[in-house]
Amino acid sequence: MPQHKISADSPIGIFDSGVGGLTVVKAVQACLPSERIIYFGDTARVPYGPKSQVTIRKYAREDTELLMKHQPKMIIVACNTVSALALDVVQQTSGDIPVIGVLKAGAELAARQSRSGRIGVIGTQATIHSNAYACAINELDPNLEVFSKACPLFVPLAEEGFIDHPATRLVAGEYLSELLTSKIDTLVLGCTHYPILRGMIESISGAGVNIIDSAEAVASKAKYLLASEGMLNPGTGQAMPHLMVSDLPQKFRELYRLFMGTEMPDVELVGM
Repeated sequence: MPQHKISADSPIGIFDSGVGGLTVVKAVQACLPSERIIYFGDTARVPYGPKSQVTIRKYAREDTELLMKHQPKMIIVACNTVSALALDVVQQTSGDIPVIGVLKAGAELAARQSRSGRIGVIGTQATIHSNAYACAINELDPNLEVFSKACPLFVPLAEEGFIDHPATRLVAGEYLSELLTSKIDTLVLGCTHYPILRGMIESISGAGVNIIDSAEAVASKAKYLLASEGMLNPGTGQAMPHLMVSDLPQKFRELYRLFMGTEMPDVELVGM
């Protein structure tokens, strides 16, 4: 990988399998308003969750290569599935710029904040079956107990905009009941779509359960890393994110509005 010139003005590259990573874009914008963001959503090949590890690793390499053309100073892997199964591929492909995955950032925050040592994790089937959250949390503290639950219906419900829908409440109640019976005090939203359903998840979990949003965790980790390297953008204006997608259905525009609360800026369609 040829060295590329980076400066404090260089953008932060963020990628995800689709639109879910927009929750990470939103969190990074809130935490680091003057940073330039390049976002790639692989909307042609979403979802990554049910695919094989070989395929996920191939996609991770291609997604990273696409972002590297824009000479970023950091790459954030907004996809939990890639964070779980292919973070090393992203690191190899990106040379020596820092790479942060949502998974490790969420795990660190959960380990720090849990009081009872009983942590719940919800995510896609690939993320949960990889056991990556439990491993990352137990690496930080082997005494912490992790209870994991795959919630495959949450992504389609979030994308339908069924945020306050009785169907979503029913499904969420079903998924969360097992974790709540395990007396967790901390719940990691291990998929970037899940913050959309946060209100619903909180109302079912109750006040005693602390919700960890990996998007917020990864944004504060990015800020800390950039500050420690003297690489924070000195500008004061808020830049619009540069969005790239591999397929451009009208759906992406609707979901952008849902995730970001604003109209969508121009989007570049890229071939993979």
